[in-house]
Amino acid sequence: MKSSIRHILTATAALALAAPLHAAPPTAPAAASGAPLRAALANRASGELSAFYADRDFQPLWLGADGAPRPALAALLAQVRSAAADGIDPATLPADELTLALDRAADLAPDNRARIELAASRLYAGYVWALRGAPRAAMIMAADAPEPPAPSNRAALEAAAAAPSLDRYVAAMGWMHPLYAPLRTALLAATTSPDQRRQLAANLERVRVLPQGSEGRYVLVDAAAQRLWLYEGGKPTGSMKVVVGKPASQTPAMAGMIRSAIVNPYWNVPPDLVAARLAPKVRTRGIGYLKTSRFEVLSGWTANATAIDPANVDWAAVASGARPLRVRQLPGGANAMGRVKFVFANAQGIYLHDTPEKQLLLKPARTLSNGCVRLEDAQRLGTWLMGTPLPRTPDQPEVELTLPRPVPVYLTYLTAFPTPTGIAYPAVQPSCR
Repeated sequence: MKSSIRHILTATAALALAAPLHAAPPTAPAAASGAPLRAALANRASGELSAFYADRDFQPLWLGADGAPRPALAALLAQVRSAAADGIDPATLPADELTLALDRAADLAPDNRARIELAASRLYAGYVWALRGAPRAAMIMAADAPEPPAPSNRAALEAAAAAPSLDRYVAAMGWMHPLYAPLRTALLAATTSPDQRRQLAANLERVRVLPQGSEGRYVLVDAAAQRLWLYEGGKPTGSMKVVVGKPASQTPAMAGMIRSAIVNPYWNVPPDLVAARLAPKVRTRGIGYLKTSRFEVLSGWTANATAIDPANVDWAAVASGARPLRVRQLPGGANAMGRVKFVFANAQGIYLHDTPEKQLLLKPARTLSNGCVRLEDAQRLGTWLMGTPLPRTPDQPEVELTLPRPVPVYLTYLTAFPTPTGIAYPAVQPSCR
């Protein structure tokens, strides 16, 4: 039996790990392995495993109807043995228990099969848990940013058992973000260069911060590729170009919750931009520049601040940074926010927003903003977030619309990205800040 199981594991490992994500139609779960195995599982299982197997009438998950290991078990063992790619010491995972169970399985007696089945479930649950705690890239997490907890052993097993195909689920590491397994496979490939391995390892740390499995709806902005993706049920359902921060004012890696859309927004010019860009233009072009560009100067940063005469402002002091000044651009026309901005609370003042400068979206390299994310199609994003098209309110400034349900947003830098033909390495690769 030892040699036959080894042969099956070896023969199926490569097939399982290389299984395409959307190749064949889902296969039905393995048939029941008989009352003797169910009884053996009932006797051996305890705690969360007992509850999990009881709910499935003690049917095996990792063994087929003939008692032989399924391809998913080979894929799992291969992943655990290469867990260093995940930043995990393989020695900390309970693979020895499963290996010992396989080595001692001299026949297909129900008790031996139960030992293999339970050892596989413990190994799988331990690996899923370890991946949740593996090293992650730094990301600014807003106070309301969602951080999914590590699943219980039972929850992890239930997710695997619910997959249309356990073999494809394990091979694709379905409990992780869908970008994870292709990047990991590339990292382990013999043809990958040392520089690419370092880059892939860094990107795996970034992907480990992203939602895992088939969790909900969320927006993903990849600042390296200058694209935005709409995710639903763990799959991208739409994409658009974006403009992101310049190298000197990069879009930060961060996560938050989009809670509202503001139609016809003001643009509150950041004080550093007032000093560095706007004040020098006023000094060279005169006060008329403000009126032509639809800027107004306010008395302060409170909600009841009033407009003041820009002729009474010491613009030299503003330009030097000695006098902070609140300036905002009125809605409409060339307003830098365009027709709408999408708000998620963050101390960095980052928004997703429309833009009047549509020509920038035609450029191949779109690292051109001061940190915010300018959208190719703000109306389409608004419809996706709200479930209905955004209203047109041309005469009303700052119309705030609350989303029916807050939607998470993640801003990251993926300098290695899976494509149908392999891993792409974007030509523009700003460092993540």
